[in-house]
Parts: sequence; C-alpha cells; structure tokens
Amino acid sequence: MTTAFLLAVALGLDHIVGEPRNAFHPVAWLGRLIAPLDREWSDRDRYQRLAGVPIALVVPLVPAAAAAGFVLAAAALSPLVGIAAAALVLWLTISLRSLLELTDEVVRATAGSAAELETARDRVRGLVGRDTASLSPAELRSGALESAAENLADGLVATLLPFALLAPFSLPAAAAAAAWVKGVNTLDSMLGYPSKPHGTASARLDDFVMWIPARLSAVSIALAAGAPLALRRAAAWARTPPSPNSGWPMATLACALSVRLRKRNVYDLNPDAELPAPEDGERATSVIRVAAIVSAVISLALATGVAVLAAEFGTVDGPFIADSILLEPLLALPEVVQWS
Repeated sequence: MTTAFLLAVALGLDHIVGEPRNAFHPVAWLGRLIAPLDREWSDRDRYQRLAGVPIALVVPLVPAAAAAGFVLAAAALSPLVGIAAAALVLWLTISLRSLLELTDEVVRATAGSAAELETARDRVRGLVGRDTASLSPAELRSGALESAAENLADGLVATLLPFALLAPFSLPAAAAAAAWVKGVNTLDSMLGYPSKPHGTASARLDDFVMWIPARLSAVSIALAAGAPLALRRAAAWARTPPSPNSGWPMATLACALSVRLRKRNVYDLNPDAELPAPEDGERATSVIRVAAIVSAVISLALATGVAVLAAEFGTVDGPFIADSILLEPLLALPEVVQWS
C-alpha cells in the first residue's frame, strides 16, 4: 500500500500545511529560471514560435531530473527515506488548499462591505486574469468558482495521476513525472498567452498533458456532488471556453451545483441558471475538497489495476518496486479461490 500511503501523506500535508512560502518553493525557483526566457527572441512571430519549442521541451526536464535525483539519493540512504522523499516531491507539486482558501475569501468578501468587495476584485483579478472593475458580486464569485474547478485539474490531478500510475514501479520515475507535469503547467502559466508567440509550444504541450486530468477532474466533481448526470449536461458547454480542457471541470461544477458560470464575451456555462450566490460558493469549495479525495481514489484504483496487470505479465521486476506488499496478496487471490 505504499502508493496509497504516499498519496495520503501528500494530500495531508497540503491540507494541514498548505504550500511553502515562495522562498522555499521549488515552483517559485522554476519560475525564476523561466523568467529570463520570457522575452522577444525575434521580431518575427514565426521565429518566436520556433524559439519556444526547445523551451517547452527542455525546461520541464529540469524539475523532473531534480526530483528523480532527489528521490534516488534519499533511497540510497534508506528505502524509508526514499519513500519520504517521494511524498515530499508529490506534496510540492500539488496546490489545492491555498486556492480554495482564496476562493472562500472571495466568496465571503462579495457579501461584505464596499471595501471587502474591492478586495474581492483584486483577488479575482489575480486568479483569472480578467478586468474585474465592472463585475458584479455574483460575477466575482463566478470567477472564483471557475478558478477553483480548473485548479482541481491543474493543481492536483495533473501531478497526482502520473505519480500514482508510476509509483508501484519506480518512485524516482513517479517523482520525475509529477515534477515534469508541474514544469509544463508552470511554463504555460507564464508563457502560454496569445500575446507571447514564444509560448505557443508550451501552451500546446500543456493542452496535451491536461487532456486526461481535466476530464478526470470533471468526473470527480460530478461524483463528489452526487450528480453523475452533470457530466452529460456539461458536455453541451465544456467546449465553449478557448482552452480544450478547462471547460470540463468548470461546466461540470456549474451543472452539478445548478449555477451559471460566465466570463463576459467568452463563455457562458449553464446559462439558464442563476449566477452563484454566496451559499453556492461555500458549496462549491466543499465539493472541490471532496472531489480531491475522489480523484485520489480513482488514481489509486487505476494504479493498482495497471500494477496488477504488469505483474501478471511479468513486467514488474526491479529495484524500485513500491507496492510489492500490495501486489503479492492480490496476485495470490486466484490460488486462494481455487483451493477454497
């Protein structure tokens, strides 16, 4: 059950501790590495886009190599130290608590004084990158909920899923995969804008990497809300946002809570419903928290299935097996049934 233990530790650390301060956060260090690359490499967009290709391909390898090396070095000291190092890497690649706390803050502020409403405008501007000066309190809540739904995919599932799938085979590989995905996400968040041609490759890579996590997040939201049919309804609007992925968790949350989520002149999700009230914001953060657990359970189930199949076909054999204690009793089940 090593994989389950690692996921539980990482999620527990995020819930209890949250994110480290920027001075101690590897993602902030990566941001400082990327910052000098965010420049004009040519006066022609075509060459700008070409310059962005090696950036997209090479930069995520830096955190991946660092994470794998860290876990390998820790495992050389002791297997338990290696397991602790892998849990630490996973924790550093997820970020759920901080954004949900910010969402709660925005929701409360929209129901408060004029000064608190201005604080909500500032917070939402940082979350979703849109002009909030003319937005109503309900539209501010919509922006916060959209960001919370999207962050379930970007800030949790995107790194949790590959880590879980690889952990039964190799903890260094699992840590590297989580760090690589976080590198891709960070590049996209810094460079992936239409106004930055050198970020086109990073944005396309992020679109590819996030395809499965976004849809798994939508499934998790629907299950967490007790509204599995919300997925079917969400399909009508999930493709309307410019991103090929973010619409799925956002539209599913809108349908699951029977609220409208809208970005003016860009998309309108579940448009027949009302924009979220303060109590809808509170329900949304509760659903996202439960969806995080659901996504971890789904990831663990998928990882266990893959590991069992790999062991059955004789491909699980090496020095970094993390779940042999789990696999052996599972693989022995057919013999137990036969003799019973």
